[in-house]
Amino acid sequence: MAMATSQPLRGIAYKVTSVCVFVAMASLIKASSGHVPPGEAVFFRCFFAIPVIIVWLMWRGELRDGLKTQNPMAHLWRGLIGTMGMGLGFAGLGLLPLPEVTAIGYASPLLVVVFAAMFLNERVRLVRLSAVALGLIGVMIVLSPRLSIGAEIDTSETLGAVVVLGSAFFAALAQVFIRKLVQTETTASIVFWFFVTASLLSLITIYWGWVWPNLSELIMLVMAGILGGIGQILVTSSYRYADASLIAPFDYTSMLLAIAVGFFVFGEVPTLTMITGAAIIIAAGVLIILREAQLGMERNRQRRATSPGGN
Repeated sequence: MAMATSQPLRGIAYKVTSVCVFVAMASLIKASSGHVPPGEAVFFRCFFAIPVIIVWLMWRGELRDGLKTQNPMAHLWRGLIGTMGMGLGFAGLGLLPLPEVTAIGYASPLLVVVFAAMFLNERVRLVRLSAVALGLIGVMIVLSPRLSIGAEIDTSETLGAVVVLGSAFFAALAQVFIRKLVQTETTASIVFWFFVTASLLSLITIYWGWVWPNLSELIMLVMAGILGGIGQILVTSSYRYADASLIAPFDYTSMLLAIAVGFFVFGEVPTLTMITGAAIIIAAGVLIILREAQLGMERNRQRRATSPGGN
């Protein structure tokens, strides 16, 4: 979405608020995960986000454009991959502490760099490759207590580590599909059709057993969907008012929030291993963001130099 005007503080405010909303959404999913299957949680998360997105598009006068698509099959594939990633992530929330799920999820932007080089033929140089390698070392540090062999290992937590890593893998693939989709589709249509596709695809999991949530679980699931829609609007709006390189690092404030919520709500005490690994992953992610910003400025200088009016 094109930047409306440069208002960096407003963009940062939208971004930080979206992070808070998404952590609240994940907390609601986690709170209901003991009884509600992940596929059912995906349905509520996506289905109840649709009205929020529709109201937003109507308010902006973009509803008609938001429903248009030139490549429906691409939306289907993006929806399939994104739904798998979301389902695995929700499954992980029921098996691992919230801060740990958040830390492993930071592997996704690292994997995007790798997949972009593999599938989009993007040129990846030594700095970004080094940052990816550093970040993956951090991921392995976070995962190490769950994947070690020993009598004290909880198999459910090992499964949780695997499924959350799988969630990061599919989330990165989905980002690659989005990079292709933006060439022909509007941001509004990408957001809207993902929620529609994911809602329909999640119904397939009825076969593996859904449950009837009690009143408190129902309220939490519906609220998760509404918050998911609001969070998507906020993060989309944030990029209208500030450069991506400025606001992207604020994604990592989710770790502080996840630690606080995990401790005070779920009684989860973060380990030194998890904090160390997360710090390494965050450092690698910020390094990639800074490198992307530098490359963007270099490309802009080259375009100005080669343009007819350039100096």
